[in-house]
Amino acid sequence: MKVRLANKRDVATDICAFELVSLDGSALPGFTAGAHVDVHLPGGLVRQYSLCNAPGHTGDVPHYRLGVLRDPASRGGSTGMHALTAGTELEISEPRNHFPLADTAKHSILLAGGIGVTPILAMAEALAASGASFEVHYCTREPARTAFGERFAQADLADKTRIYHDSEGARADLDAILAQPSGGKHLYVCGPAGFIDAVLSRAEAAQWPEGNVHREYFAAPIATDGASDAPFQVKLHSSGRVIDVKAGETIVAALAAQGVEIQMSCEQGVCGTCLTRVIDGTPDHRDVYLTDDERAANDQMLPCCSRSKSAMLVLDL
Repeated sequence: MKVRLANKRDVATDICAFELVSLDGSALPGFTAGAHVDVHLPGGLVRQYSLCNAPGHTGDVPHYRLGVLRDPASRGGSTGMHALTAGTELEISEPRNHFPLADTAKHSILLAGGIGVTPILAMAEALAASGASFEVHYCTREPARTAFGERFAQADLADKTRIYHDSEGARADLDAILAQPSGGKHLYVCGPAGFIDAVLSRAEAAQWPEGNVHREYFAAPIATDGASDAPFQVKLHSSGRVIDVKAGETIVAALAAQGVEIQMSCEQGVCGTCLTRVIDGTPDHRDVYLTDDERAANDQMLPCCSRSKSAMLVLDL
């Protein structure tokens, strides 16, 4: 859908907030906490950004707010966003949510690292509005890089939020925060890969049930050069057609070269857009979207980045 960038403002060092509105001023489709939209940028880039304003139902969402960090290692998305000016028209998807709040949670622990605060803020907004039990732990490098700090300082969030700055020697005590898992507690974490991995390892050590631990990566770990990758084949279950995948070539690229298109977006195994059912064979999972249990089941994969451990994969295509 078409939207207009109504407002762009600095909210921290190298972080801007972007407010998107409909072209005719009508309300935008509703969304739930943890949702994101795909933003189509000039030059053909498509990137996912979490919605960080208070969630609303259809008919009462005046705008979508995004928070975007200007990343010096950007593949073009963040620099493209920061180059936009107010009044620019953009095309975006409707909101999708791969990182939802659990309806059954009796208490929610929200952990944010850096720009990972964007979906966490929307979650805090939703939980505060519903009167639910929750706590927020927000880790940043320094006060100047703490986006939306003024919102967390407001009365409905302040007593539930702790903010930690590396520059002041303040670190979140993950062992203490995660010390008492229970069936009614749910953990949500978003931020840089290293931050998420640290939280997940502490949660595993504390014996959190995997189904109660939810994470969303903004980027996959740095990919290998593919030099050690072996070629394999993909069979399309619907037709029996077999397509060769070369070493260093993605499944999506190999299929596209033969006229078989798979919808995708991030190309890094982060967003889940290209999730595909596996009929037979053993995937070589290289995504950060599936959980360990989902990978072990080997009945689905993300072909934008993952490969095959078997000579052939049969996919539900």
